[in-house]
Amino acid sequence: MLASVNSAVLEGVVGRVVTVEVHVSRGLPGYTVVGLPDAAGRESRERVRAAMLSSGLAYPMKRVTVNLAPASVRKAGSGLELAVALALTTADGGLPSGALDGVGVLGELGLDGTVRPVSGTLALVDALTRTGAHCVIVPAGNAAEAALVPGVHVRVARNLEELHACLKGEAPWPDPPEPDDRTDDGEHDEPLDLIDVRGLANARLALAAAAAGAHHLLLVGPPGVGKTMLARRLPTIMPALERDAALEVTRIHSAAGSTPISALVTRPPFRAPHHSASAVSLVGGGSARVRPGEITLAHRGALFLDEVPEFPTSVLEALRQPLEERAIRISRASGTLEFPADFLLVACANPCPCGRAEKECRCTDVHRTRYARRLSAPLLDRFDLRLRVETPSAEVGPSSQEVRMWVEIAVERQRSRLSGTHWRRNAHIPAGALEALVPMPADAHEAWTDACRLRRLTGRGAARVRRVARTLADLEDRDQLIADDVARASWLREDVW
Repeated sequence: MLASVNSAVLEGVVGRVVTVEVHVSRGLPGYTVVGLPDAAGRESRERVRAAMLSSGLAYPMKRVTVNLAPASVRKAGSGLELAVALALTTADGGLPSGALDGVGVLGELGLDGTVRPVSGTLALVDALTRTGAHCVIVPAGNAAEAALVPGVHVRVARNLEELHACLKGEAPWPDPPEPDDRTDDGEHDEPLDLIDVRGLANARLALAAAAAGAHHLLLVGPPGVGKTMLARRLPTIMPALERDAALEVTRIHSAAGSTPISALVTRPPFRAPHHSASAVSLVGGGSARVRPGEITLAHRGALFLDEVPEFPTSVLEALRQPLEERAIRISRASGTLEFPADFLLVACANPCPCGRAEKECRCTDVHRTRYARRLSAPLLDRFDLRLRVETPSAEVGPSSQEVRMWVEIAVERQRSRLSGTHWRRNAHIPAGALEALVPMPADAHEAWTDACRLRRLTGRGAARVRRVARTLADLEDRDQLIADDVARASWLREDVW
């Protein structure tokens, strides 16, 4: 007999529906899996057999063929095992033929018949619902995550024996967990506040502009002046994610499988990899399974590179294209995957290898030049805000809560201005749309033209100054740009080296 069950596997950070087909026929006992499974898929034979026997279910001593359709797509992971077991039982007559119509099934099997959680449940359930599944059966550990997908009926599978009885109508379905209205807002993290940073008024302004307009920020200064301290407080002034963005971020982190997802991620992610990180860990990739990198995990949030000149040049150069396109395409022999990478880049650097103040610096001109060249001119040009940070004063600035209120006002103004377009922040506006979306009166336009000429800005640099000026006006809740906005935007784009 033949039976099929719908399930799904991960392709990057999105789900792909897989139809698990099982054919049971007479012949010498055997178990064959076709359809390009990976090693975990090929090993499923032993886990499925042991789980069925441990659950008191009959395992057919016949010829069993399992096909994972579409056969041309590689399938990774063990999340198809529960679907295989249910299809096998149905094909052998243990379940009614229509018991799994319109139902998606996810789960890994233990040898004792328990159903174990799988990574990427949010993306997998979303893919199943988009293809018509009105109900999904998921492991108990993934039920809260699956419930985040709107419009889906979630049923819990704790073990194979109980699930088999529920499908036959011999036992009631276990109650699914209550909808979790709680959100992952980062309250468990160490409390940080901008009020801890003394002085650095200009750097504070640059940080607020970066958070409000999604402008990339580079801070250069000697050790101990507060660059890292300031940058690590960026998440405290970033506004919460809207629901669509929160679902997108949660889906990415669920697919990455780094931490269990039990609630919607509403705070923008903040990633800070060490400078020993490889290019693959930063942009994504891999051989057996292509995984998202740090720039994808920082999607809709911030990527912080401390001591940025210490990163390998090849790693930094790999950021140039994602910074412009806000996406990364990983090409392998098996195909090409695209990962989202709309992140805010914040970087800190010392002015020279020794990091001392200018009067105490012992570096030669050759050493300073070589150190500065670790950031190429094209990469440096992609920073909207570049600032030299000097010794701080004792001045106490506003708290993170106050700055966040200004940032939220500026973000709301941008949402209103950019409604009807696919751009979210000022930094995303293409150069061709600046005249329409960022108009400048005569005095501001003259100041912008003068700044471009005196600073010898590239076309990219001139457009970035204009966008930053618009963000500075938004932070002050003003409709019209003034010449002072342009002057401050130009000044916040220093020649740091």
